Amino acid sequence: MASFSQSASTPRRYAIVGTGAIGGYYGAKLQQAGGEVHFLTRSDYEVIRQQGLTVESPEGNFQLGEVRAYCDAANMPACDVVIVALKTTQNQVLGELLPPLLKPDGVVLVLQNGLGVEDEVAEWVGGDRVLGGLCFICSNKVGPGQIHHLDYGAIALGEYRPDYKPQGVTQRMRAIAQDFERAEIPMQFHEDLLLARWKKLVWNIPFNGLSVVLDAKTDRLITDSNSRHAVESLMAEVVAGARACGREIPGAFVEEMLKTTEKMPPYLTSMKLDFEAKRPLEIEAILGTPLRRGTAAGARLPQMDLLYQQLTVLDRYNRA
Repeated sequence: MASFSQSASTPRRYAIVGTGAIGGYYGAKLQQAGGEVHFLTRSDYEVIRQQGLTVESPEGNFQLGEVRAYCDAANMPACDVVIVALKTTQNQVLGELLPPLLKPDGVVLVLQNGLGVEDEVAEWVGGDRVLGGLCFICSNKVGPGQIHHLDYGAIALGEYRPDYKPQGVTQRMRAIAQDFERAEIPMQFHEDLLLARWKKLVWNIPFNGLSVVLDAKTDRLITDSNSRHAVESLMAEVVAGARACGREIPGAFVEEMLKTTEKMPPYLTSMKLDFEAKRPLEIEAILGTPLRRGTAAGARLPQMDLLYQQLTVLDRYNRA
């Protein structure tokens, strides 16, 4: 495992790869709390360089007038923690970006949706230099350098290994959590990253997928009896897929996800926003990989398969 020593007098340096709804929000919170944060951004670079970042949030609006923004990773310093907050559809650029951005004992924190995302990153930086993070947040980018945080915000951390053997809670997980908690970002620890990834899919597969297929926000999906039935059927299949892959998700967790969504303000999922903007959908990471791995392990997942086929067609013609 790469070492992660850091003296109390030398704060960790962070890089944000992907300054959008997730990276922009968490990076801005870290900088607001006094952290050294370097933001890689492409389309918003000129606006962010001139005007900074603006966050609108029920927890308090704030603006960072000056941020360390870059449009070329080659100009960024090597960092202790590189946060990957790009859409998974852009992961092809990471092989070139990540290695030079890392200090010799630096780590990559993958804040992406889906399954198998750490595997990709590990190919470029090594399996002992990757952590997975699951974001439980409602946040949208509403304009260049403008983030609208609606609700929640916790991150669950887990150590990655290529075999996904549970690693427990490590020193570097605790160190990173301290930085985030200083920025008033709630942190949780997962000893088993693979289980955590499957649990996140209990929500992400039905709500992201059905929001596109049924053209709906979360409130309609959870309150309409027919769409709720579809949600619950998909959740049951995610649980079955996880079980086939050796991970057990309690029924109480599924109920908690349903109740949490009932209380959530009406929300357009990230996949629905991508669809409306005619951007590529994160179908493979969120649905394709779990479907293939669950099926290969012996699970029957007909609703997930149908949703995958529907989304693939919609995505193809939406961007034609």
